[in-house]
Amino acid sequence: MVGIIVARTGRQLQRYTCDNQRIVVGCIPYRLKSSIKSSIKNIEEELEVLVISAQRKGKGVLFPKGGWELDEEIQAAALRETIEEAGVLGTVEGELGKWCFKSKGNDAYYEGHMFPLLVKEELDQWPEKAIRQRHWVCVKNPKSVKL
Repeated sequence: MVGIIVARTGRQLQRYTCDNQRIVVGCIPYRLKSSIKSSIKNIEEELEVLVISAQRKGKGVLFPKGGWELDEEIQAAALRETIEEAGVLGTVEGELGKWCFKSKGNDAYYEGHMFPLLVKEELDQWPEKAIRQRHWVCVKNPKSVKL
């Protein structure tokens, strides 16, 4: 059982690169549709990823991500952001990679790190439930998702 989860706020503990880029971390939550692990050749048919709605309505879907704070390990921060934004728990796996990107909302540049998360539990309540929707998407046949 999970207790009440409260989202962190503020940027006092945020990590930045030497170029003053905010460092963000997140997860690509995934699951296999069937309870029986499929063979590798059928993995695309069984694999689903979880996307969430952007905070501003009509701005699309994304994977959960947010700031990496000074008092956290990188994988713990990625899991925290995923719990806050998507309301799922699971096993954080090895880093998928790092990329730099420009914010759509301002002229800031960010450094991002993403991890796969094998989802074990979907929470009924999570900090950003009131402002986000979540949706499972099949990797083999992704359809346009409007949340």
